[in-house]
Amino acid sequence: MNATIENALPVAQDDSVDDMLLWWEAHRFLHYEADLLDHREFDKWLSLLDDAITYRMPLTRNVRRDAMAQEYSGKQDAAWFDEGIDTLRQRVAQIKTGIHWAEEPASRVSHLVTNIRVLDVTPDEGGGDLVRVRSRFLIYQNRLQSEVNLFVGKREDVLRRRDGRFTILSREIHLDQNVLLSKALTIFF
Repeated sequence: MNATIENALPVAQDDSVDDMLLWWEAHRFLHYEADLLDHREFDKWLSLLDDAITYRMPLTRNVRRDAMAQEYSGKQDAAWFDEGIDTLRQRVAQIKTGIHWAEEPASRVSHLVTNIRVLDVTPDEGGGDLVRVRSRFLIYQNRLQSEVNLFVGKREDVLRRRDGRFTILSREIHLDQNVLLSKALTIFF
């Protein structure tokens, strides 16, 4: 009877990496990262970022179906974020001053990260692996009494894994809106 049940279950046919342990490790890492951000533990969050990080959120464009390759601004075009470790550290330092105009009082933020897929694994030049991961996010931000922002979209990360530890080497964030409805972009994705 068990063989009949197993044969009846559909098997996912995708090109993601078929390594359950690696998927689980990436899953746990991304959820841990979200928890740090939600609890405003920004220094611990910074420790998860690789010193060579690229952190980019291109602009989203409304394009015809035959031009979908141009839906997001390119590497040389304008972006909401195009940062490295130094500017991310500066943003955290600014928030921690207590005089950041858009984060005083502090926002309440919840990150939901889902649909996590490990797309590929390649050797890292310095040892270890580079793990490319795609996920979806929903971020809820509440400021003051009634200011609410929702950010929904997709992320593609490259995680550097060395000595059993992940760091985020790159993150590209694609918002599912082309007009930013928020007054400010003060949160981390």
